[in-house]
Amino acid sequence: MMQTVLAVDLGGTKILVGEVTENGEILSSEKYPSNVENQRVAVDKIKEAIKDYLHNHVLHGKLVGIGICVVGRVDTEQGEWLEIHPGLSEKIFVADEISGLFHLPCWVTNDVSGAAMAENMLGVGKKVKDFVYINIGTGIAGRIITNGRLITGGHFNAGEVGHMVVDMNSEEQCACGRTGCVELFASGLGMHNQTMKLAADYPESSLISAKEENKRISFQALIQAYEAEDLLAQKVINQALQAAAALTMNLVRVSDPEAVVFGGGVMNSGWFLNHLVTFLNEKTIRFVTKGFSVTALDPNAVALKGAAALVFIKQKGERKNA
Repeated sequence: MMQTVLAVDLGGTKILVGEVTENGEILSSEKYPSNVENQRVAVDKIKEAIKDYLHNHVLHGKLVGIGICVVGRVDTEQGEWLEIHPGLSEKIFVADEISGLFHLPCWVTNDVSGAAMAENMLGVGKKVKDFVYINIGTGIAGRIITNGRLITGGHFNAGEVGHMVVDMNSEEQCACGRTGCVELFASGLGMHNQTMKLAADYPESSLISAKEENKRISFQALIQAYEAEDLLAQKVINQALQAAAALTMNLVRVSDPEAVVFGGGVMNSGWFLNHLVTFLNEKTIRFVTKGFSVTALDPNAVALKGAAALVFIKQKGERKNA
């Protein structure tokens, strides 16, 4: 009987639970409402979702463990969820609680780390041992895989590259306390905020109506305006591209990867990457021999696959060390 993992992806509005094989095939899945007002409430919601899933779904394989992706800082080795976001921390040994309740080994990791592990096991990691994964969505985060292993850092916070400064002259204040961070310019939320900030200088822009109606400007709307030669959209996107390119080249210089893979909502269509590469310096990227690409993994399922990959990786490691 094939081995499978019960994988869980905790999001801001939903929890996705599914049975996943070692090759990343999702045999079945179901969405449940989430609540991330604090870690304890979120963990209780995860427990409820797993209980319901196991009660109402026929398993296709033999479950060998439970893998969970959450937001915030996680000590995977100890199974401890340390912090949901800066300033809101309630240390919870999630893996022990879930394992004790469902009588299966459990591992937990950060959602971006999970996506990077999925990429390592199922995507570009099949071809290279050293790559950078950059997720550009509402915010920006990244992970570095070196010699096939994920870098986690001394406080399990490695890869928070959205707070890398890309504009030394900027007075834009970031939530991290610094100015000029890439997330302020190149994330989905950052581009929206920049559009609102600069709108008064471009009264003819088609995006003005969104500001007047206090609507969130989607990246797709920005692309459409950009292609229509809207000067405000061009200003916002070009500075986003320059910022994202600076981030990318900085990470290339730091980690010497064979490839750079992008994920996240801003990157999904490939439009942003097709324009971003024109801002890259050839000398800086000359050793990125396997190129720059958008992940081929389904963005709606990558964290679920990452949660499953975590379990299979950990179990292989335990067998190897036994």
